[in-house]
Amino acid sequence: MRALVFDRPAPDASATRVAELPVPEPGAGQIAVDVACAGVNFIDVMARRGDPGYAPEWPFVPGLEIAGTVRALGPGVEHPAPGTRVAAFVGRGGLAEVALAPTGLVAEVPGGVDLARAAAAGGALTTAALLLEHVARVRAGEVVLVHSAGGGVGQALAQLAPLANVARIVGTVGRPERVESARAAGYDAVLVRDDGLAQTLRGETGGRGADVILDPQGTELLDLDLELAAPGARIVLFGNAAGGTLGPLPPTGALFAGNAMIGGFSLSRMAAQLPERVGGALRDVLRRLADQQIDVELHELDGLESAPRAHEELAAGRGSGKRVVRVARSA
Repeated sequence: MRALVFDRPAPDASATRVAELPVPEPGAGQIAVDVACAGVNFIDVMARRGDPGYAPEWPFVPGLEIAGTVRALGPGVEHPAPGTRVAAFVGRGGLAEVALAPTGLVAEVPGGVDLARAAAAGGALTTAALLLEHVARVRAGEVVLVHSAGGGVGQALAQLAPLANVARIVGTVGRPERVESARAAGYDAVLVRDDGLAQTLRGETGGRGADVILDPQGTELLDLDLELAAPGARIVLFGNAAGGTLGPLPPTGALFAGNAMIGGFSLSRMAAQLPERVGGALRDVLRRLADQQIDVELHELDGLESAPRAHEELAAGRGSGKRVVRVARSA
């Protein structure tokens, strides 16, 4: 089978290639999927550049989320039947013609949802659903602030937060040219992260600040997050986009002073520890796609050869929405 391979850590696509690899066979509790479409995610970039914990060995096949048809069932697995359309969170190995997925992280794709959209469900949409419902536990009437609002997770949060009846959802972006695409995703306001951000946010929220802050920038913005937080706020760190070593958490006095909480979220770790929770969220977002409650700004790419350029764009912070590679030519 053909697969995208990172041969070694690299800051660019110089060590990325499309290679022929053996077709993987499913083990106990696994399903083999003929991949029609696979999502491209910033976590691929983190693995490519060698951030600790993202590529356990080299060469490495990236790919977090897939959609396709069931190829084969591993020992002890009885369903779904071969040929069934499914989406799955695979964690790694998705940018290939065949991928393996644990049964608990596989969901049947409802009628009316094409496989390209289904391939976007396992990563960004599922992450957004878990952040809102299970991690930050967003309540009706709250103000939610999302950093990096123009990215795939940011746009997914803009779609899902209104379904929780939040009062306002406000996004931030690093550059002015990303404001319009983030606003089009559904944010009530999109602010540029500059020296006046805290004052601007207070104006947007009647002086209140944000009840929930969702931050994929590691610990880089934590001091700013505390400045933006309303009393009793929950701050959730769900990535480390800048890479490198995470900094220390704020002194406990700062948390006591604002009755604030800081938590962390890793989709990959939750998938390993609580697969039923991740699988349930995946099924839920697929249902919402089928019911047209949400949608995805989708950018479809043709073939595995297109993935390295998509990784370069993500690394440079260019573009918006969700990139999905059509792995199978007939997908």
